[in-house]
Amino acid sequence: MKITIDIDCTPEEARAFLGLPDVAPLQAAMMAGIRERMEQALAAADPETLFRTWLPAGVQGLDAMQKMFWSAAMGGAGGTADKPDG
Repeated sequence: MKITIDIDCTPEEARAFLGLPDVAPLQAAMMAGIRERMEQALAAADPETLFRTWLPAGVQGLDAMQKMFWSAAMGGAGGTADKPDG
């Protein structure tokens, strides 16, 4: 024997019938908070800020590498770019 019951109701009516809490206000508050944080993150997404955020140590490493190359090019391991040998 097979019994099928079709219930035609809205989600709000089903929650009230089953005694479940209405979470719509909580969801609205959470979505507002998420929207605010996303807008703040997008405001800080200019290229210069992103570059500083993503590569703080990388820039220092590139600067050190550049100094090392200049040092080697200007007269060996002991030379500096400020005082070329010669």
